[in-house]
Amino acid sequence: MKYLISFPAPAFNVPAGEVPAVSEASHEVIREAKAAGVYVFGGGFNADLAPQMVAADGSVRNEGYPQTRELTGGFCVLELPSRESAVVWAAKLARACRCSQELREFHFDPES
Repeated sequence: MKYLISFPAPAFNVPAGEVPAVSEASHEVIREAKAAGVYVFGGGFNADLAPQMVAADGSVRNEGYPQTRELTGGFCVLELPSRESAVVWAAKLARACRCSQELREFHFDPES
């Protein structure tokens, strides 16, 4: 199963002087996930660009869904054998990032 591990930007409340250490710690967890063969992809949302809503007819509005207004922060997707192992990885990232992580399981889609 694939799991999304993420946090919203407001949860990342680290003093500016500690950001390099947090960045290195989180990158170390990602390197560990890559070495373990469980890393799929990850990154962070670009807070400098507002979301756009693209309709079925191709029209574009400069807005997002109201319920995702706070969709910011960082994330990674890992492929893991169980929810229990996903909790272990989420805890590693929570320690590294110094903030709680949200864990969500992707629904299996045989076409993806």
